[in-house]
Amino acid sequence: MIRLERLTKSFGATVAVDHVDMEVPAGEVCVLLGPSGCGKTTTMKMINRLIAPTSGKILIDGRDTAGQDDVTLRRSIGYVIQQIGLFPNKTIEDNICVVPDLLGWDRRRSRARAGELLSLVNLEPATFLKRYPKELSGGQQQRVGVVRALAADPPVLLMDEPFGAIDPINREVIQDEFMKLQAALKKTVVFVSHDIDEAVKMASRIAIFRDGRLIQYAKPDDVLAHPVDSFVADFVGADRTLKRLRLVKVADAMMSEPPRVTAEDTLERAVALMEEHGHVSIVMVGPRGRARGVVRLDLARGRRGTVGENHEPLPGIVAVTDDLRKAVAMMFQHDQTWLACVDDEGFYKGYITQRGITHLLGATYGKS
Repeated sequence: MIRLERLTKSFGATVAVDHVDMEVPAGEVCVLLGPSGCGKTTTMKMINRLIAPTSGKILIDGRDTAGQDDVTLRRSIGYVIQQIGLFPNKTIEDNICVVPDLLGWDRRRSRARAGELLSLVNLEPATFLKRYPKELSGGQQQRVGVVRALAADPPVLLMDEPFGAIDPINREVIQDEFMKLQAALKKTVVFVSHDIDEAVKMASRIAIFRDGRLIQYAKPDDVLAHPVDSFVADFVGADRTLKRLRLVKVADAMMSEPPRVTAEDTLERAVALMEEHGHVSIVMVGPRGRARGVVRLDLARGRRGTVGENHEPLPGIVAVTDDLRKAVAMMFQHDQTWLACVDDEGFYKGYITQRGITHLLGATYGKS
């Protein structure tokens, strides 16, 4: 969707962006990272020609932007900035509809679009449409800034550190809401950030710049597992293995379909299954397969009775769709080395262990 070909920008004798080649596939989020003055913001602003390139090409959907009218180009690209930039004398509804109004949309259609978008970021249209920016919190205003950029349904969205001025709690919430929006709308997004954790969370691909040059362009896990040089390794941080926990789902690290017992099974059967599989515990499931409890080998061996009479509560449960960061946090919280894994309806799907997580992450470092 977006292709940069030997894109260069010079300010006098200073080369701010130096022959950058990069392609952002349709529907992906590309986060530009790097230290201050590295060229990431200049690169993004050249895409909608807020800054004119010195040389090179920018193609959007195969079309060279150099041949397009600047105003028309910018109206076809959504743009979100850290300062938000809402018009204080316009209602939230009218702020969202600025570009659709400029494009001549029917008023009923544009206002309906404003309400739909507010709902997508958990702002009730009946409550917020007629308010003014000063009546909203900073986090609420930022959500409006994001949906305003989406109002005319542009295929491309540029975001310049859009969440940098928001407190950590609201920032996490808005990031999550944006990711849900992106999953539904699948825009092609170029996103400038200074935060490696934000990039790891939100990016399909990460571009790391230094002194105007593109140093590494890859998927987040590849950047963390295989930095191309010491600069990238230092930039992503010594805790890059921990950052990778966010990128791997529990389903990818768990042991699937392990043995299980029901409340009606005998302790003898539970012990036999644990010994057969080399386990020190086994999960008890309900009649339909939902995780209900656990039986431990050291307590069950030599005893009689049913599993239902002798099980313990599960020390922790994690969803198969959660990331490993949440799984590890829950292990520490409950002082456990394993967790039962369930689907969205609570059905038991497997278990995950600290050792399994360590092995999974460690194995990928050996790949080239």
